[in-house]
Order: sequence, then structure tokens, then C-alpha cells
Amino acid sequence: MPVLASHRKPRTKVRTTTPAVGLTTAALASVTLLSTQSATAAPAEPKPAIEDVQKKVDALYRQAGTATQEYNRAKAASASQQRKVDGLLADVAKRTERINEARRALGSYAAAQYRSGGIAPTATFFFADDPQGYFDQSRLMDRATERQQKAVSDFRTQQASAAKKRAEAVKSLETLTETQATLASSKKDVQAKLTEARGLLSRLTAEEKARLAELERKKEAEAKEKAAKLAARQAAEAKEKAEAEEKAREEAAQESGGGSGSGSGSGTDTGPGPGSGTDSSYAAKAEKVLAFARAQIGKPYVWGASGPSSYDCSGLTQAAWREAGVTLPRTTWDQVEVGTRVATSDLQPGDLVFFYDDISHVGIYKGDGMMIHAPKPGANVREESIYYMPIYGSVRPA
Repeated sequence: MPVLASHRKPRTKVRTTTPAVGLTTAALASVTLLSTQSATAAPAEPKPAIEDVQKKVDALYRQAGTATQEYNRAKAASASQQRKVDGLLADVAKRTERINEARRALGSYAAAQYRSGGIAPTATFFFADDPQGYFDQSRLMDRATERQQKAVSDFRTQQASAAKKRAEAVKSLETLTETQATLASSKKDVQAKLTEARGLLSRLTAEEKARLAELERKKEAEAKEKAAKLAARQAAEAKEKAEAEEKAREEAAQESGGGSGSGSGSGTDTGPGPGSGTDSSYAAKAEKVLAFARAQIGKPYVWGASGPSSYDCSGLTQAAWREAGVTLPRTTWDQVEVGTRVATSDLQPGDLVFFYDDISHVGIYKGDGMMIHAPKPGANVREESIYYMPIYGSVRPA
């Protein structure tokens, strides 16, 4: 029989289409998975407005300022406590030496008694070659016994006193340890706030940084405008006061010229009024304070610093008033309690102006609504309007 031709189709086409189907299926699966992940992923948080960033950074700097004052207080307390501990330990060492001296005296008496053999007085009398010599020796021994008793008493007194001072020193050391722990905690808090603030600023784009700088300029301009208004009011009040004083002098001179009694002109050269001598003294001190403060302009703010190469706010005010012979405490919270409280409208050059409800910042008033202060980390000592920050109150230190 003739051989029939085969009607089977080539199988090569089936083999070539199989990988394509597998690839297409995998691609579809990947697209589906990505779509599912995209649908279920949490939406990204909206970026905060630059105004909110500014408020947050300002708040962090303010919190860092408060923590800096905590640090300053703890540091001052630690230094004071360290001096007290050193004094107590030195005292304990001296008392211990006196105890040792008393112990040596007792030891010598004990050795002498041992050498004498501890014989009873009656036996000593009977065995004595010279009874009169015995009585003389007995009187000497009585006096020696009194010295022994005094030595014992001194030893006990010194021992009790040293124990008391030692206990006091131990307690002071415990207090010092607690203060140093507070110091370390405050330092850590300051660093954390500053790190967070720097992090916020570092994530800003160039455009956002420019916008932030514009907001700062606007804030400064508004503060300067308020300072100018205060300066105008103070100038008007000063002019009015000077005119009133001049008028009073003229009236006094007229009355003096028209009088007929002797000594009618007495008292006319005593000055413009009560307290003028005090005002003059304060002005002289304030001039020294401001001269020092101006010389520090441009030096960096460093938290916890009090000069001479850098300052924080209360470190600058403390150093400036020291130049005028006035010792201020280290922190804003203590400085605000020094001197006399004054209203903002009555500010004079040299006065201290405090800011925020927690009194975490201070500057030195220079006149015309302006102050010199160490502002914040990243800034230098500079002149600025007192209205740049919310005012808490002001004091005249001397």
C-alpha cells in the first residue's frame, strides 16, 4: 500500500508561545500587586506651611532658652555646693588630725601606767623607802590623772565633732550629686531642643528658606516700628518734663528776686528735683554697662556661656552689670527679682527687659525702644527692638 502522508501540525509553535504566556501572566501579576499596594498605602503627610515651621522653630528655641536657664541655675548651685563640700572635707581633715593628737596623748598615758605596773596606792605606800616622797609623788600623780581625764574628754569631744562634720559632708556630697544630675539632664534637654530645631530648618528648600527670611524681616520691621513709637513718646515726655522744670526754675528765680529777706535764694541750685543724685549715679553705671554690651556685639550666642568670647542672654547681662560694680545672679529668674520694677514706658538705658511668661530671656535696654541682647543659638549679640518678643516686665538693677 502506498504510504500515507502525515497530517500532523508542527509542534514547534506550541513551544514558542508558552514562554510568552508565562511572561505576560507574571507582568500582569506584578501590575496588580503594585496597584494593590498603591491603593492600600497610607497617604503622605502634607508638608507644613512655612509659617508653622517658623512658629515651631521659635517655640523650640524658647524651650531651649528655658532649659538653658535650668542649666545655669544647676551649674551655679553645683559650683556653690562643691565649694561647701570642699570646705567641709578640709574641716573634717583638721578635726581628724586633732583626734589623732588626742589619741597619741592617751596612748602615752596608757604606756606610762603600764610601766608603773598598776600597783595599788596602799601597796606603793608600804613599799616606799621615803613616805614623804610617796605623798609628793601621789600629788603629782593626781595632777597627771586630771590631765589624763582632760585628754579623754578632749578626745571624746573631738571625735563627736568630727563625726558630726563628716555626716554633714556626706549629706552635702549627696546634694552635690543630685545637682550634677539635674545639670546633666538640663544639658541634654537643651541639646535635644536645638537638634530638633536644626533638623526642621535643614529640611527646608531654598525657596522655603527665603520665605522664612522674609517673615523674619517682616517681624523685625514691625518690632522696630513699635520701638520708634515708644522712643517718640519718651522724647515727648522728656521734653515736657524739661519744660516744666525750666518753668519751675524761672518762677523760683522771680520769687527770689522779689523777696526782701536774707537767704531768699537758698536751695535754688539743688538740682531738678528729689532723686536727681540717684538718677545721676544710675546713669553713670548704665553708661559703663552699655559700653561693655556694645563691645560684645557680634560675639556668638552659646547656651550656658558668660563670656568673654560668647554669651547666653543672662550671661551677657550679668557680665555687663559686673562692669558697673553690680553683682547679678546667673539666671533670668533670679535677675528679675533684683532692683526695682519699672514700666515699659519708664525704661531708662541700662534697665533689664525680660521676655515671655516663663521669663526665659533678657536684654539690656539702650534707649529708643531698642536693646542689646544675646538672642538665640546661631545668632550673635546684637541690637534689636524690645518688641521683637513678648515683654514680661523690666527692672532697674541699681
